[in-house]
Amino acid sequence: MSVQTTTENPGYMSGFGNHFSTEARPGALPQGRNSPQRAPHGLYAELLSGAAFTAPRVENRRTWMYRLLPSAMHGEYRPLAHATWESGPFKEVDTPANRFRWDPWPAPAARTDFVDGIVTVAGNGDPEEQSGIAAHVYHANASMTDRYLLNADGEMLIVPQAGALVIKTEMGVLDVAPGEIALIPRGVHFRVELREAQASGYLCENYGAPFRLPELGPIGSNGLANQRDFLTPVAAYEEGPRDVTVVRKFLGKFWQARQSHSPLDVVAWHGNLAPCKYDLARFMAIGTISFDHPDPSIYTVLTAPSLQAGTADCDFVIFPPRWLVAEDTFRPPWFHRNVMSELMGLVRGVYDAKAEGFVPGGVSLHNCMMPHGPDVTTFEKASAATLAPHKVDNTLAFMFESRRVFRVTRRALAAAHRQAAYDTVWDGFRAPQAGN
Repeated sequence: MSVQTTTENPGYMSGFGNHFSTEARPGALPQGRNSPQRAPHGLYAELLSGAAFTAPRVENRRTWMYRLLPSAMHGEYRPLAHATWESGPFKEVDTPANRFRWDPWPAPAARTDFVDGIVTVAGNGDPEEQSGIAAHVYHANASMTDRYLLNADGEMLIVPQAGALVIKTEMGVLDVAPGEIALIPRGVHFRVELREAQASGYLCENYGAPFRLPELGPIGSNGLANQRDFLTPVAAYEEGPRDVTVVRKFLGKFWQARQSHSPLDVVAWHGNLAPCKYDLARFMAIGTISFDHPDPSIYTVLTAPSLQAGTADCDFVIFPPRWLVAEDTFRPPWFHRNVMSELMGLVRGVYDAKAEGFVPGGVSLHNCMMPHGPDVTTFEKASAATLAPHKVDNTLAFMFESRRVFRVTRRALAAAHRQAAYDTVWDGFRAPQAGN
């Protein structure tokens, strides 16, 4: 019997981290108590905790689910090999003290779903320590039909680059297209369907504290990403007997088990731990209107904080279309070295700090204290440009910025599409003549 879904277009609720209540069947949510002796409609009450029980209220995340069958109803998990999805600690090979750039990863020839299509580029930290991140790319040409994923190691920030995704989760359905992002909390079952023949993009696996909106400080109450623009799905569920596989990522390894029903059988839920999506076009970019070059932190969409105040395990930063109006100022990012490490991707268009070589689907990596900045062509063009206001348009780049050094995987180091001559983009700068 095929799995039945309550609706193809379930809709959304607005707000990041809000407490939501939603039911796909009238009367499925208990009134006045979280875990009644008998839940409505013969459902089973189940609690998903995304924080320690005694975490401060502002950081505590949990959701009550009312489902057709308990999620505990599954068989034994057995080891599953995954050739390309790697996990911390990333110490298989030494990471050279170099800058890196890759062309897009090649698309798979064989049938490949979202899980099988994940390839790890670099990472840091350790899921066992619940700290650090892993940066991946994905390529898929098939939907997950009888297969589901639960990541116990971390939450997953998905950045589509080509091809829209339909992400079906325990809490409902997310339609996510290039230019949008999806955030799947740690421990939530989901599967990914494709809207088109192929889909590719980027993925940040966050082992540490969950992503949240950054504090605005002197910016004030408005700007950057607004809470209300994050969309969380309303309840939608799958029912009926079916032989399915659940893949579980746990302590950096992969396991799978069979069960006779879909794990996406949550009829109603309430809480503040839920998947969400966000349209990056809704980001309110802020920049200088006088002179000089502000730090890229003003483009932070989400941040995953570390124990050191003001220093993130990961900042998710974007470089969207925006106006540049600063006077007497070099407009692209200047030459710089950072204690923070930067792994960048490009969703579309051209990144304004590079003339060529950094293309949609590609990746660049500039680790701690690695000098980088505009190439020769970009520098010369920007230095001679007339400083009238102009708009950076038809572009969308992003950065996973981390307080930890990214350790590159053996596979990424040896990849044929790694640009071995990347350092040469800075060749050709000339020292000033004596007396200048």
